[in-house]
Amino acid sequence: MEFYVGDARQAAFYYRTAFGFEAIAEGGPETGLTDRRSILLAQGDIRLLMTSDLTSDGTVARYVARHGDGVANIALRTGDAEGAFRQAVGHGAEPVAAPSAVEQPDGAVTTAAVMAFGDIVHSFVQYAHEGQLPGPHLRALETTGKVESGEQLHTLDHFAVCLPAGELARTISFYQHGLGFTEAFEEFIEVGDQAMESKVVRSASGAITFTFLEPDVRRKPGQIDAFLDAHGGAGVQHLAFGTSDIATAVKKLSSDGVEFLYTPATYYEAVEGRVGSLGGDLDVLRELSVLADRDDWGLLYQIFTRSPHARGTFFLELIERRGAQTFGSGNIKGLYEAVERAQAGAGAR
Repeated sequence: MEFYVGDARQAAFYYRTAFGFEAIAEGGPETGLTDRRSILLAQGDIRLLMTSDLTSDGTVARYVARHGDGVANIALRTGDAEGAFRQAVGHGAEPVAAPSAVEQPDGAVTTAAVMAFGDIVHSFVQYAHEGQLPGPHLRALETTGKVESGEQLHTLDHFAVCLPAGELARTISFYQHGLGFTEAFEEFIEVGDQAMESKVVRSASGAITFTFLEPDVRRKPGQIDAFLDAHGGAGVQHLAFGTSDIATAVKKLSSDGVEFLYTPATYYEAVEGRVGSLGGDLDVLRELSVLADRDDWGLLYQIFTRSPHARGTFFLELIERRGAQTFGSGNIKGLYEAVERAQAGAGAR
């Protein structure tokens, strides 16, 4: 996944110091990437590429001017980049880059790209073997193989995307037919005078999940509308990192400066009536402001960060799945309410 940012080194420093990522590769003029600076970060199975322009009028600079720092390219790994590109374009996707193979010392990497939603791109990436770098102008850095704070985050659990009203059905159809995803969950959420429609799609491998959110124009404008206005259209509202121990992760990241959204004590008075007994976990969840929910397969624990961005248009989530495969309905509403409190100026923990 690639972020377009104003300063790649500054963004990489933030994710390294606050979230424990390690820089594993870098590209710039010294490696043949003449107009950009890119830094590849890793933790567990997560790969984040921070990219900034070295000029004021490049593609990255224009994206940042319009949207602010944010997710610009979500790469989809495939065994057939050309076939994936043809299928997507055949179902209406706007082509961005035709399939091309670039020889690297350790084998060819084939890529192609189409528009996904808003100004966000999906790249199809076909590697010759495991462990290859995603671009010819990235050079591996010496690494310890172990993040300084200990690995807290393991996977990219899901992306949450805000869409303008009227685009949800078309977007879901494209992901189903153009990309081979299946619909896994849907929910209509009402919070006071506001409402939104939510649908979740998952890749055939089960490795990639998108939650798409669309405001209900029949209701009062809310946080989805606020995101669309501040971001300048559709975009990734938040990214969820999977962890095997959310309590330890929250404590560690908090000590490293990450701010998490606060959950009122009243939430925990009713949570066991909704999800069942949490045993000794309840006191820990309450102390850390972690949300709990359940689906047909098991429990999940979630917490959301305060947005570090000036526009407030992107934040992060930590999620621990204890059997749960989708999303419980209670936490979607819980997230909506938490963001509403943050936008109203409520404190973070």
